[in-house]
Amino acid sequence: MMNDYRVGLGYDLHRTEPGRPLVLANVTVPHSFGLAGHSDADVVLHALIDAITGAAGLPDVGEMFPNTDPAYKGVDSARLLAAALQRLAQTRWRIVNVDVVIIAQTPKLSPHKSAMKARLAELLGIEQDRINLKGKTNEHVDAVGQEKAIACHCVVLLAAS
Repeated sequence: MMNDYRVGLGYDLHRTEPGRPLVLANVTVPHSFGLAGHSDADVVLHALIDAITGAAGLPDVGEMFPNTDPAYKGVDSARLLAAALQRLAQTRWRIVNVDVVIIAQTPKLSPHKSAMKARLAELLGIEQDRINLKGKTNEHVDAVGQEKAIACHCVVLLAAS
């Protein structure tokens, strides 16, 4: 009997903003700017939530946690991910693996990738070898390449449990 699988794709982008912490994959990365947003603006966790909920047929991050709700002002996106995972647990789906691409001209992400993978594994309750994380630049093209934004793409594979 063939297993059932579903794939979800998530994407997020936030403008850069001086004076805010830069939080990526729930890890604070030392840098001269952070990301603007209603929450902590963690593009990785926001894209991840959308990938998970998309694959499971659940509402997206903006629908579940609207930026018009004061309850989410400045919230740690790990709390949003935990709530999305609680919703996932009520379905028949489980996470098989996660693939993340962070697009940022700066900072260099290589020194932070292992901490990010470890934190994602901890938050998701899966082994680190089920998570792949890549950093890319936009070669100085568009808002990301001009350091005006950071973006993230995420793919999640779910299997029937």
